[in-house]
Amino acid sequence: MVEETIFSKIIRREIPADILYQDELVTAFRDISPQAPTHILIIPNHLIATANDVKQSDEAALGRMMIVAARLAKEEGIDEDGYRLIMNCNKHGGQEVYHIHMHLVGGKPLGPMLSK
Repeated sequence: MVEETIFSKIIRREIPADILYQDELVTAFRDISPQAPTHILIIPNHLIATANDVKQSDEAALGRMMIVAARLAKEEGIDEDGYRLIMNCNKHGGQEVYHIHMHLVGGKPLGPMLSK
């Protein structure tokens, strides 16, 4: 089990990030390699490696991630036109950092969800 990730250091503000929101449960910051005009990562403050590792006790943090996503979408001005929320799980799902995170992506038409 992973005990420390780059996200852990961002949460503790040990490395720089453009943090847009932080409370006792979650942290949100701009992706350093954005795939759209708005690309924000929303993460729980305690490490959960993958979606497979979510427990009942994580419900408050995961719910807060959704609330923060909606709030940030409104603040970014993308709530009306629409946006995408993405969470990847493990290698085939495209997960690169093993600390679950939700991508809030928008600000332009995003096209189809998956390519063939």
